[in-house]
Amino acid sequence: MPTSAPPANRFERRRAATRQALIRAAREILAESDDTSVSIQAIADRADVGFGSFYNHFDSKTALFDQAVLDALDEYGQEIDARLSGVDDPAERVAFGVRLSAALADSHPEMMRILRRRGLGHIHSDRGLSPRALGDIRTGQASGRFTVTDPEIALSALGGSLLALLDLHLTRPGADRDATARTMAEMMLRMLGVPADEARDLAGRPLPSAG
Repeated sequence: MPTSAPPANRFERRRAATRQALIRAAREILAESDDTSVSIQAIADRADVGFGSFYNHFDSKTALFDQAVLDALDEYGQEIDARLSGVDDPAERVAFGVRLSAALADSHPEMMRILRRRGLGHIHSDRGLSPRALGDIRTGQASGRFTVTDPEIALSALGGSLLALLDLHLTRPGADRDATARTMAEMMLRMLGVPADEARDLAGRPLPSAG
């Protein structure tokens, strides 16, 4: 989960823990069924907090579920950052980002199920993978690595393709996910203007190790 500096006193620590418990419960619900009609009492019970605590942190269920999605996006961005630290080539970053996202469907299924269901509305968000991918597209465009003329449109195409890949991975267990992700990464690089042979090579390179 995304982390920040711990609250300074016991009251603030307890308050932060309650808020995070509510967000965690909302994330579980979104990942399991995406049923946001569940009652506030059911959310509080799942979070193991009192009913009255809910309104100390959120004005509505909508606010809570929106925050749960943002929480998942932040975690996603942190996971990608941790693996792509030190990778500077924008084409490599795009290819690795696609394949790492596919791998996260196995290692972080709750997070990726949320993004599969809610990600379309966040393709141009300033959270998660989107701002990182947009930066890579702009860097590649400026350097001549990519031939796209509109980075925002390119991001739309990449984001929609990645969500489709996640849907495929999360609904077809047992498939060779990395092979599928390599194919998708190659197609995305070619769309961005990388020559076919180089796109195939980049898409097949070993993923950067964790840590």
